[in-house]
Amino acid sequence: MKKHKIIISLIDRIGKHACHRGHKIGDKFDFDTDRGKLCPMAMHVAFPYIDILRYGGMPPCSSNGDIRFCCPDADVINVFRLEMVK
Repeated sequence: MKKHKIIISLIDRIGKHACHRGHKIGDKFDFDTDRGKLCPMAMHVAFPYIDILRYGGMPPCSSNGDIRFCCPDADVINVFRLEMVK
């Protein structure tokens, strides 16, 4: 079974402080090739969603119909979107 490409995009920031890793809204990461570039804490949160997508499941969607997750840093709270490219 071929794994689909997963793109992680930073789409918003809710917290009051800038990202400690330097991520900015508009940054995009390929799950397979950019793993060392994405903050390890954000990747830790993203992985279960990505695992569900890659094995044919569907994680919960936002009110916009896309798949989102947040950075676990309470001062930053970056909001990321996952897209599966078939």
